This record gives sequence, C-alpha cells and structure tokens, in this order.
Amino acid sequence: MTTSLMVYACLAVGLASALVAGVFQSFSDFVMKALIAAEPAGGIQSMQMINRTVFRSVFLVMMLGLAPVTIGFAAYAYFNLTGAAQFMIIAGAAIYVVFSFMVTMFGNVPMNKRLDGMAYAHTEAAVYWQTYGTVWTGWNHVRTLGSVATAICFLLASVALA
Repeated sequence: MTTSLMVYACLAVGLASALVAGVFQSFSDFVMKALIAAEPAGGIQSMQMINRTVFRSVFLVMMLGLAPVTIGFAAYAYFNLTGAAQFMIIAGAAIYVVFSFMVTMFGNVPMNKRLDGMAYAHTEAAVYWQTYGTVWTGWNHVRTLGSVATAICFLLASVALA
C-alpha cells in the first residue's frame, strides 16, 4: 500500500471510529437519560425497539466492521511501518477491539438480550430496568471513550504518515 493511500485509509478509519463514538456519546449524553426518566414500561419498550432496529442499520455494519478493519491495519503496520504511525495504528486497533467491540459483545449486548426477553410492562422488567439503565450506560461510556481514543490514534497516524 502506498503511503498516500495509507494516509487516506487511516483518515477514513479515524472518521468512522469518530462516527461510532458520536452514536455512543449520544446514548450516554441524552438518549438513556430520557428513556430512564420515562415510565419504566415506555423506556423499556423504546429500548427494546432501538435494539431490534439497530440490526438493520449502517451503524451496526460500521461498528462491527471496524474490529476486523483495525486488526488488519495493525497487522499491516506491524510488518510494514515503523515509528509513531506504527505505534498509533496498533494502539488504535487494540483500544477499539477491547474497549469498543469486546465491551459491546460482552457488556451491552447480553444486557440487551436479557431486556428483549422481558415483557416491557411486567414488574420484573421494571426492576431490571433500574440496573440496566445504570450499568448499560456505564459500559456505553467505556465504548464512547474507546471509540474516541481509536479515532485519535488513527488520525494521528495519518498525520505521522503524511
């Protein structure tokens, strides 16, 4: 891969990661606050619908796709680059895989599946909703920061390569 192509590729990955971070940040900043403030049945039903709708979204393709893309970039950087760009690309990939992808798969998704299996108007769901709102949002903060850090790493790598 030519250096100029790698600069643009790093910019694209950085911007994609920033877009993912923006979606996560929106949930942490106001979406979850609004859903938690609603009557439990309304908040639960809305979150269930959001979680079902995300499966047909560009966001999901981007969020999941960034894991193998960043790993591929890290492998390329390990074997073909040196210096700051190499470090930033490998660091960005490691950060994304651990703090965005794995936190999603092992933190947020299991909670979403459990919530989805509950009747939104049932007492059990209302009790779980209190824990869900706090814990899910905490994990979402981690995903937000991980995606922001990844974006910074890839954007800095593009500058180092330029």
